[in-house]
Amino acid sequence: MTFLTGLSLILLKLSINVTAPRQWTLQQTVSDAYLTYEKAWAQRLPFSDLLDTDSPWPQYPQKSEVQVQLGKLPGGSEIYGTVIRTRIPDSNNFPVDGGSGSIATNPSGMKVYNFQSLLTYNVGERKYVKSRTIVRSQ
Repeated sequence: MTFLTGLSLILLKLSINVTAPRQWTLQQTVSDAYLTYEKAWAQRLPFSDLLDTDSPWPQYPQKSEVQVQLGKLPGGSEIYGTVIRTRIPDSNNFPVDGGSGSIATNPSGMKVYNFQSLLTYNVGERKYVKSRTIVRSQ
């Protein structure tokens, strides 16, 4: 009886060791999926909305931070993270658009911005950060 109890505890420990990496992998997949949504949103919004004063991506050094639900794990426990957004103008933009370009360096008057989304979340005791940068021009 003691032998069977010991064997069952060893098998239980092995099964827990097998499922722990799966939970980490699932959370990585969920966070990647959320960042794909962020990327699609930044690509879909009209350029005028992205540059507006109440844009989800304020101009650097300002930033917006939003608490988001990334998804749910099996069993119903929710995964939360924080999204930090900002936009950075290209250095070749005209000064009115946040750059230092001129007619000689930017003859077409292009406006180019990098829209950054940073996602921070925890898995156990570890904190993770993932980012996506979307380049948009007009």
